[in-house]
Amino acid sequence: MKNRLELLLGFVLVGTLIGAVYLQPERTKPPAKPLLAAEQNAAQKNSFAVVNVRVFDGETLLPNATVVVIDGLIAKIEPAGAPIAADIAQIDGAGKTLLPGLIDAHTHTWGNAARDALRFGVTTELEMMGAANRAAANRAQRESLAFTDQADVWSAGSAITVPNGHGTQFGLPVPTLAAQDDTADFVSARAAEGSDFIKLIVEDLSAYPGRKPMPTLNSAQIKAAIAAAHAAKKMALVHVSLKASASGVIAAGADGLVHIFANRAVDAEFIQLAAQRRAFVVPTLSVIASFAKTDASEAIANDKFLTTALTSEQRQSLMVQAGLGMAQPGVFARALANVAALHKGGVRILAGTDAGNPGTAHGASMHGELALLVQAGLTPTQALSAATAHTASAFGLADRGRIRTGLRADLLLVDGDPSLDILATRRIVQVWKNGFAVQRSVSALLTQKISEQNLIGSFDGPQINAPFGTWMATTDQMADGKSTGQIKLAASGAKASAGALHISGTINAGFAYPWSGAMFMAADAMAAVDASDKTELVFYTRGDGREYRVMLFSGESASGIPVMQSFKTTADWQEIKLPLADFAGADLANLRGLAWTADAPEGSFEFWIDEVQLRE
Repeated sequence: MKNRLELLLGFVLVGTLIGAVYLQPERTKPPAKPLLAAEQNAAQKNSFAVVNVRVFDGETLLPNATVVVIDGLIAKIEPAGAPIAADIAQIDGAGKTLLPGLIDAHTHTWGNAARDALRFGVTTELEMMGAANRAAANRAQRESLAFTDQADVWSAGSAITVPNGHGTQFGLPVPTLAAQDDTADFVSARAAEGSDFIKLIVEDLSAYPGRKPMPTLNSAQIKAAIAAAHAAKKMALVHVSLKASASGVIAAGADGLVHIFANRAVDAEFIQLAAQRRAFVVPTLSVIASFAKTDASEAIANDKFLTTALTSEQRQSLMVQAGLGMAQPGVFARALANVAALHKGGVRILAGTDAGNPGTAHGASMHGELALLVQAGLTPTQALSAATAHTASAFGLADRGRIRTGLRADLLLVDGDPSLDILATRRIVQVWKNGFAVQRSVSALLTQKISEQNLIGSFDGPQINAPFGTWMATTDQMADGKSTGQIKLAASGAKASAGALHISGTINAGFAYPWSGAMFMAADAMAAVDASDKTELVFYTRGDGREYRVMLFSGESASGIPVMQSFKTTADWQEIKLPLADFAGADLANLRGLAWTADAPEGSFEFWIDEVQLRE
């Protein structure tokens, strides 16, 4: 049974997390965490001066300067020794370097990602596929100078892909562009949703040996989508993994590639095309290194200058290598060589990690990406520009990416000189966001306590949500299985309540341990909440007479093995009470999620749950 559980966990959890990367459903936000004492102090003042400091302004190095911040904006950049108002706190920067906050040009930002990124000096993330419903909140935060403990986010929202194409396999509904659809209308809908730029997915998985082929956008759709993006005054960025695809989309007018291809070496013709079209490339060497089974991500996880700010989830992600069959001789070396050739040929290279994927961690992986860019032939200064001024310029981010008078004080202070040794970016002394000092200690992070919450699902409203956490469907399609499933609101529930959660689908052969059902994540991206004072899981259920399972996910790491209890449905509503003590080995102080699932035997299933509670 343990082996079965380990496999089942791997696919349920990975599927859940990947689904969260690409599209989080509408939900009620969990209660805000109280500010830590250090954050409260920081939030009182966002004016200070860093004196006697080496300054990398995004492109050039000032050997000894003073930078003054007033109310979250850079007010002055003066020679060292310039007079400073008496009421401005001074920070001695001797032997240190002040940099603009780093910009990660390729992420998937969900859960605690923006908070994790900020601790490592990544003050801005550019999300290359995510939930369209976060657009307004993203915009409000990045336009504000108020205290925040999260990086700012720009997002592509829903990407442009075809039915059953890449991006649709993660168990959540995404908009797709069918052959008969009007491409311009489809792109316009993404812009109306709030996409800051448009991302096209041109991927049939043929670059990954052993992977099942997928349909992808055709050349006519690609040209029309790029034209429609430009008509909406949005950049058109493209996911590719093949050289032929890269050439085609650049010729069609794409503004940039958000991966470097590694199936073929670049040639002079491609370099000339990309340079003439002024297209940029975000290589995402961090995730390619993970695919290729290098030790790059493990080195980040074990770096003594980074490890104290890593959460257990970040460390776990770094230690898990992606498995898309790219561990082929020469793949990673070819990726490095392609970046080197493009850079030498005058093509703009921007720093991005594809954080959110196995082998990466938000924030921390950017420091690895910088080192990989240097390994690919950029100088340390060029790599720093790729993560600051050059990305800001490419994406039109006028208020950040440089240390310049009038720009926001998103800053990173490090010990040493990263223009000589790129590894110095890891020796972080302080991070500021909007001029406020950022709390970097993981030990100071609070676990959300849910003492006041009992109900986690009544399903009586117009949407599937909860006082905290997220409800979503989960199936083995995330592991290339063939089971189907959906969750939806039912018109009536237990005890004549207004609604219930209807869970249905079909268990099909095609995966060794098929499953389908509903997942409740206690916090974003399987982060933990403290439910140590809860003693019982109670819910009402009815159904088709099959036996189902409740799986409880807990522990300090999101990769922990779940524990299970079974229950059987009848045609009538019945109350199920499961003592939490019977979930042997569960760590309720770190509750991560609960799942109600069907597995074998094959065939269709349906059941309902209602009034789900964690009782004291």
